[in-house]
Amino acid sequence: MSSNEVIIRFEKVSFEHGHNKPILNEVDFSVRRGMKVALMGQNGAGKSTIFTLIKRSARPESGDIHISGKLSIATSRQVIPRDQTALTVREFFEKCFPKKVYDIEPKIDAVLEVVHLSAPHDRIVKSFSGGQQARLLLASALIQNPDILLLDEPTNNLDKQGIEHLTDFLKNYKKTVIVISHEADFLNAFTGGVLYLDVFTKKIEQYAGNYFDVVKEISARIERERMKNVRLEKEIQHRKDQANFFAQKGGHMRDVARKMREKMEELQEEVVEVRREDKAIRPFVIPVQENLTGELLRIDSFQTIKNHKPVKRKTKISLNKNRHLLLTGPNGIGKTTLLEAIAEGKAGSHIAPGVRVGYYRQDFSTLNFDDSVYVSLKSVAETATEEQIRSVASGFLITSDVINTKVGSLSEGQKGLVAFARLVLQRPGILILDEPTNHINFRHIPVIAEALNAFPGVMILVSHVPDFVEKIRIDETLDLETGNFG
Repeated sequence: MSSNEVIIRFEKVSFEHGHNKPILNEVDFSVRRGMKVALMGQNGAGKSTIFTLIKRSARPESGDIHISGKLSIATSRQVIPRDQTALTVREFFEKCFPKKVYDIEPKIDAVLEVVHLSAPHDRIVKSFSGGQQARLLLASALIQNPDILLLDEPTNNLDKQGIEHLTDFLKNYKKTVIVISHEADFLNAFTGGVLYLDVFTKKIEQYAGNYFDVVKEISARIERERMKNVRLEKEIQHRKDQANFFAQKGGHMRDVARKMREKMEELQEEVVEVRREDKAIRPFVIPVQENLTGELLRIDSFQTIKNHKPVKRKTKISLNKNRHLLLTGPNGIGKTTLLEAIAEGKAGSHIAPGVRVGYYRQDFSTLNFDDSVYVSLKSVAETATEEQIRSVASGFLITSDVINTKVGSLSEGQKGLVAFARLVLQRPGILILDEPTNHINFRHIPVIAEALNAFPGVMILVSHVPDFVEKIRIDETLDLETGNFG
């Protein structure tokens, strides 16, 4: 088959999520065999919906979707479904196939080697760290060796080494790849095209080139459209002034004025709607709990994982107000486990009585997915008025049509924004953040970094994004691999 063959084609595809919630409006785009394409757009724009339609897990309201031949399709999802976290590694991979695979053991070993994860096949999925689960999700797609590989935020939770391994794999993968990601450097390394889902027009804009090429092209287009409109508006105003002048003269001059108005209408039709860029969240402040003094948090010991076995280490960490601690170490070393132990007051750490803990978990398990967004926000700020809650929500792009939606139906990026809004309303004394940039639109990240940098309470941060960490004041670092603190 030709490497230039179009294997995915959307023709005038429209889709709604529930009643009266348009996601796509007469979308057109095509993907050729062997292409590696980035699918980009604002949180909640509907990128994951595109994947759902390609997999035929949903049908469009109108339009046609053509997938060439009998091509196999596999998706690496953003998170492991909760009903699969109790499975063993073997059972998890078995669910990737519609029929029983009798020689699956060597296939599992081979694909785990690709994602650089060593694990016994009888280990339970939920026992893995967030970064290790990210590798399992990736491996679950790769083990199928699909003709079309769909990757949804595959770098979330991956450390630097993990991202490098994934990048090398994708560079050498001979089949078609479509990737949802906000990591520009990662996308630039292997993609040759961009599908940009505009959250305002509900349409796909298709570009050739990597992400940086696309940003330049869009910026240049916006400037061209803006300058064209400036010229047109000047000419329209000039014609309007002339038409008003001639209209007052009466007689034949009124016909001249009428023709000028007709020309004005033609010029008005040439005015284009300048492309609106994704909105960034408003700058925000996370207020600290009042009247806090002395030691707020003490850590005496912690547990790390070495060769799949727990190792206890002693330390001596005391954090007063306005101290920021960074936890570092590779995937699987025990960073998330330590954060959980601190938040839950388990042995090895002690939180001063009465201190509120704001906990941003990478799996959003602090959120009740059955609650509406409004109820979720209200639950951490019982004394806040509805007006105050809605004001905070709007700063995180949680609009009036989203605030009454169930948390579980939101995109992962929108869940992250809800989690940040809750922290603002909660006014914590201690802030615990586990990979807070996962799923978050890159436009929001500098705003979030600024808020965390200014947080005046105790903060403990885990992040594998160096550019993000560099924007935040860090007072001490605990390396879980070596045990070094300072």
